[in-house]
Amino acid sequence: MFYKIHLRFKKLLLSIIDAFYPLFKKLLPLQTFRYAACGGGNTAFNIFIYFIAYNFILKKEILHLPFVAISPHIAAFIIAFFITFPIGYYLNMFVVFEGSYLKKRIQLFRYFLVVLICILLNYVFLKLFVEKFGWYPTPSMIVTTGLVIIFSYFSQRNFSFKKT
Repeated sequence: MFYKIHLRFKKLLLSIIDAFYPLFKKLLPLQTFRYAACGGGNTAFNIFIYFIAYNFILKKEILHLPFVAISPHIAAFIIAFFITFPIGYYLNMFVVFEGSYLKKRIQLFRYFLVVLICILLNYVFLKLFVEKFGWYPTPSMIVTTGLVIIFSYFSQRNFSFKKT
């Protein structure tokens, strides 16, 4: 049952994404376009979740846990991450980087490693932009996301979902 849903969802996603590819065919290879479409959608969703979490769930207040206090912009990032990580893996594995010779568990492990580096980059950039530069959290998240996307694309293409 889930496999049939997966196949239908994948086919639907590819048909929607690929319908727009002719407009960008001269600018980008198909794989890069699919990455931009999937990553862009997932990133926009991540920023939306971040905004909702920061402003409405956390109400811009520090999250106090038993052994640590987490600033609201970092807590919002963590919330958004836990929602968009599995979505991003699914999209990268089944829509963008099809045909990798690596076993799925190796792909997941490598994807996770790249994501850990991306988390570290997100954390460092958010701390820098919000706490050192005094920028607002949401624009800081947007700039941070742009920088991390560039790193992520090349890492996922050449490491996590390597074809040869």
